[in-house]
Amino acid sequence: MLYLSHFEFPDREREYDFTMSQKRTCYNTVYPFLILSKNNLRMLDFEPVTILYGGNGSGKTTALNVIAEKLGLERDTLYNRSNFFEDYTAMCSYETQVRIPRGSRIITSDDVFDFMLNLRSINEGIHRKREELFEDYLETKYSKFQMKSLDDYEQLKKVNMARRKTQSEYIRNNLADNVREHSNGESAFLYFTEKIQENGLYLLDEPENSLSPERQQELLKFLEDSARFFGCQFIIATHSPFLLSMRGAKIYDMDEEVVDVKRWTQLENVRAYYDFFKKYEQEFE
Repeated sequence: MLYLSHFEFPDREREYDFTMSQKRTCYNTVYPFLILSKNNLRMLDFEPVTILYGGNGSGKTTALNVIAEKLGLERDTLYNRSNFFEDYTAMCSYETQVRIPRGSRIITSDDVFDFMLNLRSINEGIHRKREELFEDYLETKYSKFQMKSLDDYEQLKKVNMARRKTQSEYIRNNLADNVREHSNGESAFLYFTEKIQENGLYLLDEPENSLSPERQQELLKFLEDSARFFGCQFIIATHSPFLLSMRGAKIYDMDEEVVDVKRWTQLENVRAYYDFFKKYEQEFE
């Protein structure tokens, strides 16, 4: 599915005029001005899957944040939004083929990291309560409790339960089911599968972070299927060779002096991996 067909950024002259007008202000940065224009990026034309490839400082994350801000996409965490973001996005324009669905969003590494921390905190909290219940079970079961008034009725039920049930049964009755624990990679993958629904536009900023090579390949398959069968469009900032190999993806090389479209096998990062493993090819035999 193609929701967003193209996005246009301000040219160097418009940026220059704006930045010159700000020289007497108290601000020491005009970010996101002068980031994307340094490599002459004026327009991105999109496919159902479009990838922005490049190293740190190439502007791929800036481009995603600008697009998300201009489109008003949902997001979970704050980002580097300077005082000039609104000025910059006001100079941007875009066209859609179909109205962008509600629920479309940008997903960043910070979103995934916060989700993993929250999940870990929940599990740690449950574990603490479980240990408390172990001690409570033993104290209750072997206490010399005697009911003296109706005020003791709840305690009586608790004592009877402890004496009637095993320790594990007592814990299950007094503790909500534990949130299933995941490794960092499993938690990160879970976040993507929960947030990405049918029929939506999704901007993903370096989704490979926290994912093992195996998980990256699982994510690759999930994204391919979501684009092919479930009406999703993706714009992805990545340098993962696994994600760069996505079938039918249009790839912009943001490291080029003039941003250009390339095949994934032409990209410097991928070629480096290829040359490295080719050098040691005999050791794998």
